[in-house]
Amino acid sequence: MRKLMVLRVMTMALVFVVCCAAMAVAAEPADQPASRSDQGWLDRQASFNERVKQGDVDMIFIGDSITQGWEGGGKATWDKFYGKRNAVNLGISGDRTQHVLYRLDNGNIDGISPKLAVIMIGTNNASEYTPDQIAGGIKTIVQKLRAKLPDMEILLLGVFPREEKPGELRAKLVEVNKQIAKLDDGKKVFFLDIGDKFTQPDGSISVDIMPDFLHLTEKGYDIWANSIEPKVKQLLGEK
Repeated sequence: MRKLMVLRVMTMALVFVVCCAAMAVAAEPADQPASRSDQGWLDRQASFNERVKQGDVDMIFIGDSITQGWEGGGKATWDKFYGKRNAVNLGISGDRTQHVLYRLDNGNIDGISPKLAVIMIGTNNASEYTPDQIAGGIKTIVQKLRAKLPDMEILLLGVFPREEKPGELRAKLVEVNKQIAKLDDGKKVFFLDIGDKFTQPDGSISVDIMPDFLHLTEKGYDIWANSIEPKVKQLLGEK
């Protein structure tokens, strides 16, 4: 009986190791393009490609659900700040750095010559990737944009803070931001960290800015737009 129990334990352990190994193999590198198979993503990706074919794009926002949210809670602020700037929202909920890389290779920026790209990506990588891996994915995005659209200015934002109070995930993103800040070359790539605009003096995040301590309310989007506006004006050559 004891031998049988030991055998069962050993079998379960082996299955666990194999499963973990399979998961590790299946994990997508943060700095390599990867698509998604869910229909919502495929449809939105296709809609971006159709939009850019129409041309008349001077500004693009690249990111995940927080960027996509300009069409929801941030719509009024978007209309106020970007409605007359021929801006296009290229944010898709759930996207990680690798998914953005795929989109940049598959139509999202084909045939357009924006003056400015605003990038905020990486929070969806936080739970499964190291700061080095996340920063590497963001670096590759910047490099790809520089290669494909060399005349475009890039405003790279620090990944926004998350969690009600400083914790493990937020600490990881702080390290990511330290690394990607080095991508600022003062010529075409400019880094701006506005994370402190979303937090209280004690480091906590208020529900009236991020109700789930991740996604923004209308107030949060207003903070975002106002915080980057001076730099946006400068990079667009506006007075």
